[in-house]
Amino acid sequence: MPEKIKPRDKPHYVNNRDFSYAVVDYVTQANAAKEAGKKNPVVPDYIAICFMKICEGLSHKPNFVRYTYRDEMVMDGVENCLKAIYNYRIDASTRTGKPNAFSYFTQIAYFAFIRRIVKEKKQADIKFKFMEQANIEEFVSAIDMNSPIDQSFLDTLREKISKIQEVDKQVKEFAKEEKEKKKKGLELVMEYA
Repeated sequence: MPEKIKPRDKPHYVNNRDFSYAVVDYVTQANAAKEAGKKNPVVPDYIAICFMKICEGLSHKPNFVRYTYRDEMVMDGVENCLKAIYNYRIDASTRTGKPNAFSYFTQIAYFAFIRRIVKEKKQADIKFKFMEQANIEEFVSAIDMNSPIDQSFLDTLREKISKIQEVDKQVKEFAKEEKEKKKKGLELVMEYA
């Protein structure tokens, strides 16, 4: 039976307590520098490494792991964490009364990942629309169009584009129906209230 790996031995482990106190110390220094009119101090290596570990660990979650642009998502997350460190509130209340920088920066990374997915989806849609509107034969003009292999490639490409468009259309219709159901449910609740 394989030996169970302890959380501290995992490659993306971040000790929340140490990380939170390091962030609090840095934000305190940054606020003092801001009040004195000085330039912000450089983010310590420990905090930057923790940002990398948080984002890399988050990218291995099931809802993000299979994207081909996972590295871009990780870097977007790290960039957003570095930008948001100055917005971290030292006096924010938590259940334990101690700072919880890990959850704060995990949320920032999560939303950075979502923004990257949306951006990549838009780019893919633009590519498909361009290919649909352009004459596909022009893309393959160097190939002899009379050969059955080339024609089957074009047919396959057209078929995949139409399938993707159909799925997108069904998803949009489903989302619209769900939104209307929620709206109707809310109206019924408001009537009985």
